[in-house]
Amino acid sequence: MEEVPALSIASKFIEEELSKSSIFKDEGPLSIEYVPDVLPHREQQLRFLTQLFRFTVEKPGSMGQKVLITGDVGTGKTVLAQRFGLDIVKIAKARRIPLRYVHVNCREAKGSLFMVLKNAVKMLAPKFPHRGFGAEELLRSLLRVLDRRGVFLILALDELESLVRVEGGEALYALTRAQESRMSLPLRLSFIFILRDLDQLRGLDRSIIGTLQQNIIKLDRYTSEQLETILRYRSGLSLKEGAIADENLSFIADIASTTGDARYAIELLWRAGKYADAEGSSEITSDHIRKAAGSLHPAFREEYVKALSVNEKLFLLALARALKSSKAAYATMGEVEELYRITCEEYGEEPRAHTQIWKYAKSLNALGIVIASKSSKGMRGKTTMLSLPSVPSGEMERWLESHLEALRREAKRRSLLG
Repeated sequence: MEEVPALSIASKFIEEELSKSSIFKDEGPLSIEYVPDVLPHREQQLRFLTQLFRFTVEKPGSMGQKVLITGDVGTGKTVLAQRFGLDIVKIAKARRIPLRYVHVNCREAKGSLFMVLKNAVKMLAPKFPHRGFGAEELLRSLLRVLDRRGVFLILALDELESLVRVEGGEALYALTRAQESRMSLPLRLSFIFILRDLDQLRGLDRSIIGTLQQNIIKLDRYTSEQLETILRYRSGLSLKEGAIADENLSFIADIASTTGDARYAIELLWRAGKYADAEGSSEITSDHIRKAAGSLHPAFREEYVKALSVNEKLFLLALARALKSSKAAYATMGEVEELYRITCEEYGEEPRAHTQIWKYAKSLNALGIVIASKSSKGMRGKTTMLSLPSVPSGEMERWLESHLEALRREAKRRSLLG
């Protein structure tokens, strides 16, 4: 009988970690590759995309469509196209229409039209020989493959700016004019172009821009409320029941709402979950979220805080202490103001008036050090809610206490020298 080799120390660590419980039931719905069944707040765009491609299942081959989806990072451009592609192909199959959807990322294809087309042909005809072809010949070959197989294709070109940057307008001209000579043949090729910013098209031939801008779907940045809806849906798919409180889902949404980036919000949720697992916690806390935010896009810069006035630092310290004490995502302005006065007394400073304190909150919010938002509907009256977006409250408290103590020692040393 073959002897099983002993585990190394590293292997034992791995086995130990794998034996621990996790707050995740399925991490897949939080991955960047996941295509959800539901696209919250993109239903209208999905309906319009369906109308633009309605002919593919009602009268296939009657026309070739070109649609441009545009919007900032994390606004759902890619997932909108992918969800539509999966569903329209399924519907076409039920009607016995040979429709295919192929998604190619132009950046991954190094901005090369040849590589884009090679990837597309490979998806349809894996054994097709690609060597010895130029890009335009490969485009003609793609159409021949579609004709031979009697297939209709929706080709989605993601991160189109990479293709424009490398190939210029000639590549887009070749793609958009590829079927002009097929007057008596079915038009088998349609496009979905995905582009972050329309400014990337500046400088191209007017005829190309005109063709691309005939059917535009513009995706706006998500609001905090919309991001919260998305996070609630994804967390329900991926986390065990009770793993995250509604308040902390709102907290993640507020952090990500500065850019309206759903991808960032989802990654924050996943990473916060990983920090919770690493600590053996059964729930994602606000400090796990702050730690995740700091690791993804560190917003805390020591030089920013060092440049603040002493009273601003004391206000920040009071906020950190309030959050640490409550273990909540937010503290009310009233709670922080009360702690601020106690903290000023501790450090021998004269506390400022309410109006000045409110200005501190507004200034720190502008710097990205603090989140300041209005209270939710569930709270009585209107008050400003405060939080730390990217640094755990305990870490902020320790750093400020150490920094303020150093300032106090320096002031004492100078007074002795004077």
